[in-house]
Amino acid sequence: MAQRFRFQEMDLKGAYIIKPFYATDDRGGLIKDYNIDTFKAAGIDHVLKETFYTISRKGVIRSTHFQLIKPQPKLMGCISGKVWYVIVDLRPESETYGQYKGMELNGDDPLRILCPAGFGQGYLVIEDSVMSYKASEVFYNEGDSGIMYNDPDIGINWPYEMIGGKENLIISEKDLQLMSFKEYSDKMRGFWYDNE
Repeated sequence: MAQRFRFQEMDLKGAYIIKPFYATDDRGGLIKDYNIDTFKAAGIDHVLKETFYTISRKGVIRSTHFQLIKPQPKLMGCISGKVWYVIVDLRPESETYGQYKGMELNGDDPLRILCPAGFGQGYLVIEDSVMSYKASEVFYNEGDSGIMYNDPDIGINWPYEMIGGKENLIISEKDLQLMSFKEYSDKMRGFWYDNE
């Protein structure tokens, strides 16, 4: 049995839920989650430049990360375990600026999410997990940035109950120092003003 690629654009324009090519037989299965020609035929220009993985324990929260310089569009998938994954539209000119979408990703479902340039992303780890990143820009440390996970203006409704409560969060010192959405908005206004 084989399932072809299927692409569904989300309410946040440019972001996609992708059901990859998936074939099974008596031996097991094969998942192909990226093919440059198939993506281009669907109107998605995603040329791989870098792939990497994160390995996370239950309770880890990886906040709303993005690159201010050289934005890094990513094709995201959960290889094993379970996470609650979030994307946030951070494009100031967008009609959905500041809005987010959250969904469960898990290792039993080959679902992928295309997080485009101009978006932030993060996730709460519900079970020990491995996440796959297929990026169309290389990581650029000088541009690395993010917005705090509990920013009141974005108001992400994290499912803390799935890790036994907020007290079980595991968060890096770096993520505790991230900016607010208001600070980000002010920074972006300054960026566009300075570059007019």
